[in-house]
Amino acid sequence: MASTQEIEALAAEIGENIYIDVAKWHLYLTEAHLHTTLAEKLYPLLEDNELGEDAVIAILQGIPVKLGGGKKTLPLLDLLPMQCQVNLLDLLEEYQKNM
Repeated sequence: MASTQEIEALAAEIGENIYIDVAKWHLYLTEAHLHTTLAEKLYPLLEDNELGEDAVIAILQGIPVKLGGGKKTLPLLDLLPMQCQVNLLDLLEEYQKNM
């Protein structure tokens, strides 16, 4: 089981490097308050050595992001540019190597 400190460290990495794109405006996941939620869901993949693109995409698909004060909800996956998805996978692979 991951410690809070380990999840916070992963959340910080994610939050500083991964962003959602809204009208070409980059909102980093720290600012969107999504980094900890994402880290909590991704960390078990790292621990159980189940990291893979399909697993990460499934997690991104399963995190709802409310827009317009809750008028619309989209999966986090739909808000991440493809380059951020690639960067997230790279970041997770690197993080797992250093665990």
